[in-house]
Amino acid sequence: MDISEPQLPGDDPFYHSPVPLGRIAPGTILRSRQVRLGLFGLVPQKITAWQLLYRTTDLRGAPEAAVTTVLLPWGADPAERRPLLSFQCAIDAVAPMCFPSYALRHGARALGSIPQLELPLIASALTRGWAVSVPDHEGLGGHFGSAREPGYRALDAARAALRFPALGLAADTRIGLWGYSGGGLATAWAAELAAEYAPELDIVGAVAGSPVGDPAAAFVRLNASPYAGFAMVFTAGLRRAYPQLRQVLSDHLSAAYLALLDTAERTPTLPLLARFAGRDADRHARVGLAAMLDHPELRIVLDEIRPGTRAPAMPMLVLQAVYDEVIAVADIDAHVGRYLWRGAHVRYLRDRLSMHLPLQFLGAPTMIDWLADRFDDQPLGLPGSETVWSVALSQRSRSQHVPFLALVLRMLCGRPVPGRAGSREVRRRIAV
Repeated sequence: MDISEPQLPGDDPFYHSPVPLGRIAPGTILRSRQVRLGLFGLVPQKITAWQLLYRTTDLRGAPEAAVTTVLLPWGADPAERRPLLSFQCAIDAVAPMCFPSYALRHGARALGSIPQLELPLIASALTRGWAVSVPDHEGLGGHFGSAREPGYRALDAARAALRFPALGLAADTRIGLWGYSGGGLATAWAAELAAEYAPELDIVGAVAGSPVGDPAAAFVRLNASPYAGFAMVFTAGLRRAYPQLRQVLSDHLSAAYLALLDTAERTPTLPLLARFAGRDADRHARVGLAAMLDHPELRIVLDEIRPGTRAPAMPMLVLQAVYDEVIAVADIDAHVGRYLWRGAHVRYLRDRLSMHLPLQFLGAPTMIDWLADRFDDQPLGLPGSETVWSVALSQRSRSQHVPFLALVLRMLCGRPVPGRAGSREVRRRIAV
């Protein structure tokens, strides 16, 4: 096990393929290592974890390498059959210390990164007895906001997990997808692309919480708001993923704003939001922000990065806060509408009482229970939209809030995170 202080991805040789990638199939494992996870990088966790470097595909169809962190409950027997959850973190940054493969490790210096806040959610899946894959879905380049790539990386990470002997997963293992906010957007891309890109994977359901819906509309709304840092790091990610935009941005934005984008590229999410709250790109746009957004090259990219052009082949659950201060409910309404119009099976829950970040945690029991039902062959409800006061108030959800807090306490104390082979899916497959 590698228990040394982790290096940032750009400095760590593990992240670089030892072989040319041209003739290697997507999902092929290139390297592996066992690692120790840490809560906020500080408290070592008793979770069995490895990292896999694997071959995947970039925006333009070229091969590239990416990393996923794969997990088993502490003390789990790999011979037991279990489902696989692909958990897409809300990276929401391009700074490498925010990539899950770094931020989740013991010794990581990544305070202010969202994946560190999400580790208890990942652990809650482990307590179900599931295996978990946590891909760096932005890739090594930090391509926040790009089209398709997050889906390719998540799907190829699942392929790699199925091929990794230490996890003991069979080729026909049932797979679920889960992500919130930026992770919800990555989950939506994976759900849309799965049937075409990875048809052999048995993906039985996908949960996308507050999945952005329309990144361009989110940029306009968040600019000059208390969450303007999201708009800035989104711009920084796009200019990395789409090099043709660098000249467009240089022509339309002041040198001072471009320098701020450089700073945003090096800053974790929460400090980024604090530092750039209220920052208005329009004040730095030479011909105005609206004119810049209408530039033909930028318009093509903004249209391309909006999800919803394909119907996911698996059922989906989408959660969204009606009064979300970060992601507009109208954008998610439209996103779900595009899926339903194309024939997808989507259950859409709109929550009146929650705000953006609280819903990720208050809605976790609803999301994880829905995935458990998919693994267990439970009947699907009817597709469509329902607005509720709070998903956290259902009887099934209320019964899980105290156990979740107890899990967080266990993690703060460094106690083991064990699993249970209790789902019908696990029992059924053990019997086969």
